[in-house]
Amino acid sequence: MKPVKIGIIGLGTVGGGTVNVLKRNAEEIARRAGRQIVITRASAKDLTKQRICDTQGIALTTDPYEIISDPEIEIVLELIGGAGAVKDMVLAAIANHKHVVTANKSLIALHGNEIFAKASEQGVIVAFEAAVAGGIPIIKAIREGLSGNQIQWLAGIINGTGNFILTEMRDKGRDFYDVLAEAQALGYAEADPTFDVEGIDAGHKLTILASIAFGIPLQFDKVYTEGITQVTRADVEYAEQLGYRIKHLGIARKTQEGIELRVHPTLIPERRLIANVNGVMNAIVVKGDAVGPTLYYGAGAGADPTASSVVADVIDVVRALTSDPENRVPHLAFQADALHNIPVLPSQQFKTAYYLRLNAEDKPGVLADVTRILAKHQISIDAIIQKKPTDDRALVPIILLTQITLENEMNAAIAEMEALPTVTGRVNRIRLETLG
Repeated sequence: MKPVKIGIIGLGTVGGGTVNVLKRNAEEIARRAGRQIVITRASAKDLTKQRICDTQGIALTTDPYEIISDPEIEIVLELIGGAGAVKDMVLAAIANHKHVVTANKSLIALHGNEIFAKASEQGVIVAFEAAVAGGIPIIKAIREGLSGNQIQWLAGIINGTGNFILTEMRDKGRDFYDVLAEAQALGYAEADPTFDVEGIDAGHKLTILASIAFGIPLQFDKVYTEGITQVTRADVEYAEQLGYRIKHLGIARKTQEGIELRVHPTLIPERRLIANVNGVMNAIVVKGDAVGPTLYYGAGAGADPTASSVVADVIDVVRALTSDPENRVPHLAFQADALHNIPVLPSQQFKTAYYLRLNAEDKPGVLADVTRILAKHQISIDAIIQKKPTDDRALVPIILLTQITLENEMNAAIAEMEALPTVTGRVNRIRLETLG
């Protein structure tokens, strides 16, 4: 059979890595796909820039629409990122009957519903394995490997920058902003790290995972996101003393009331495998009713790891080129007419346990006031640590672990605790999940 011709939009880290993998493993890839795959064209903003890949034999252009309109190209790889002009490029490729492979999580999370509908109309595939967790094949695992299960919940470290920061804070006793500066110097974090440290990047990825896991439309606007900027070195140390690690998790859980979609710092028992995932590595735990909990671990970013997922998608598309569109694996795992509008719960309806840290005056009755407030809101306590005064004002750190409760009740309890005349400043709250 004749080779399949592909075009690549974007020759940065991921695009360059993809070129390298496709060229280096060309023979093995052809054996797996059943046909040779050839990169004929690629676009980049600056054609004079030094690259990590060899572009010999590839026609280069600064105009991505030359690739999109090329009648010989069957698959377009969108490897730029962002969700503005890129959306128009992808829709134009689909309109020109091109299959699309993308590593763009924000594009899929924000515009995936529209893109997949247009792709179905044109009978083409949009593949996006590399959009979540880089080189970990988590989307295929849920969409295909676990398709016989009802997914009950999933929880993942799906942003390497945040995990690097929390690991350094724990291992070396460093402060958040000190580690953030190093992460930026190492290239793990952008000059503006908001997407990483405030949970937006993880929220995009969780949106995609939840849709595939539960068969719901993509709904990034309903994901609760909370960053790690308020996690202190003291919180990390107290968590360790209690037998927990703090990780920035994306959590999706199906309940009788609806679906929880949330990204936030989380205490998890140190004995859990995912609690021991360090540095920039990613990991996701998925709990299915038949298989139980399964763990997926690996590099969440980088040229070759991400290219691994991009190329796997290209191979899947090539394998499916001669198949009937109605019999292909659905974009979001479920047939388009079988997606459910299960409600996504507001944060006030989340149910979880909590770590609380407050600074109180070293006076009799303070702890009694705090426990009285928690009892009023039917919140049970699992553990209490009262430390020595931190300064001359005799402020005492009090750390509490609670049992599972409704977030709305916890919000009210925290407001009452912060209003106590003996409590100074805000109550630091971190959610706690056993992932059992």
